[in-house]
Amino acid sequence: MLNQPLASLLRPKNLDEFVGQSHLVGPDKPLALAIKNHQIFSMIFWGPPGVGKTTLAKIIAKETDAEIFELSAVSAGKDDIRKIIGQTNQSNPGLYKKILFLDEIHRFNKAQQDFLLPYVESGILTLIGATTENPSFEIISPLLSRCRVFILNELSDDEIGEIIKRATKILKTKITKDARDWLIKMANGDARQAITMIDNAFTLYNSLNKNSLVNTLQNKFLRFDKKGSEHYDTISAFIKSMRASNVDAALYYLARMISAGEDPKFIARRMVVFASEDIGVANSSALMLANQVFQAVTQIGLPECSINLAHGVVYLAKSPKNRESYNGLHSALKDVETFGNLPIPLNLRNPDTKLMKDAGYGKDYEMYSKKDLLPDKLKGKKYFIENKK
Repeated sequence: MLNQPLASLLRPKNLDEFVGQSHLVGPDKPLALAIKNHQIFSMIFWGPPGVGKTTLAKIIAKETDAEIFELSAVSAGKDDIRKIIGQTNQSNPGLYKKILFLDEIHRFNKAQQDFLLPYVESGILTLIGATTENPSFEIISPLLSRCRVFILNELSDDEIGEIIKRATKILKTKITKDARDWLIKMANGDARQAITMIDNAFTLYNSLNKNSLVNTLQNKFLRFDKKGSEHYDTISAFIKSMRASNVDAALYYLARMISAGEDPKFIARRMVVFASEDIGVANSSALMLANQVFQAVTQIGLPECSINLAHGVVYLAKSPKNRESYNGLHSALKDVETFGNLPIPLNLRNPDTKLMKDAGYGKDYEMYSKKDLLPDKLKGKKYFIENKK
C-alpha cells in the first residue's frame, strides 16, 4: 500500500519531469523562458482537465522562489483573498513574491473578479488562473487584459503512455499491453483520469490488467466525471441528436448532463453555435432563441434554468436544418489560407484621398451591382451553395 495518493507521488517537481505541453515548456518556449529568467507575470491556463495546469503553476512557484496559495473558485470568496493579501508587503510587493493559483477561475462571478483586479494590477498578487472554459466568455475584460493566456492541449497517447509507465514503476508492478492500450483510450488525453483508474484498480485488485481496470470503471464517480471523457461523449451525443431532429434523444442527453452537474452555460453556448452551424438560414429565428436561452441560463441559474434549456433544445431539434452558411464560411477560409490577402478590386476600395481617387479607387462602383465582386483570382467562385429543392 502507498503512504500517499498515487497522483501526489507522480506529480512532477520540475520541468524536466513534466509531461506534455512542449509548445509552452520546451526549450526556448515562453513558459520555460519565464521560469529560467524568474519573470513571473499573471496568466491564465486554458485547457481540458488533467493536462497539467495545477502542476505547472506549482513548478513556476517553486522554480521562481515564490509562495503559492491555492484556491478553488467553486468555494473561495473575497475573504479568502483578503487573508492572502494581509500577509503581503503592500508597500513593496516585489520583496515578497506571492502567487494566487485560482482553479476554475471561470466560477468566480463578476463582483469577485472586480475585487481581485486591483491586486493583480498593482502586482501585490500574481494570478495564475486555470479554466476549462474559454476565458473570453468567462473572465472580465480588465482582468483578462492583464493576464497572458496560455492554451494547454490534451495529452497525446504517447504522453499518457509515459505517465502510465511512471505509475507502474512507483507501484512496482506491470501492466498488460491490452490494459495499457485500453487505459490510454479511456483516458482521452486526461492524465488525472488515467492515474485515478490505475490507483483504484491497483488498490482494489492489486493488479493492472484489463479486467481490473474495467471493473474499476463501473464506479459511477469515474464514469460520470463531468470533466472526463463522459463530458465530451455526452455533449457529442447531445449535438448529434439535435442535428438528427431526434427530440427525445436530445432531451435525454440534456438530462444526463444536468444530472451530472455540467455547467449549464456550457450547454447553452453549444446550442448557440448549433443554431448557426446546423440550422442557419433554414430558420434564422433559431439563433435569436438560442441567445435568449443563454441569457436566461446566465440570469437564472440551476435548477430552474434547466427548463429554459429544455425549451431551447426542443425548438432547435425540431427546426429544419441547413449548413450552407457554415460550409460556405469554411470553403472561403480555405481560399484565404491558400491565397492569402488577395488585392481587393479597385471599385470596392474607398477613395479617401485624391491620390486614391486618381488611382482608380471606387471607380465604376455600383451600389447594387450584379457583377462578380471577388478578387481576380477567385472570379466565379461560389461559397454559398444553395440547395434548391
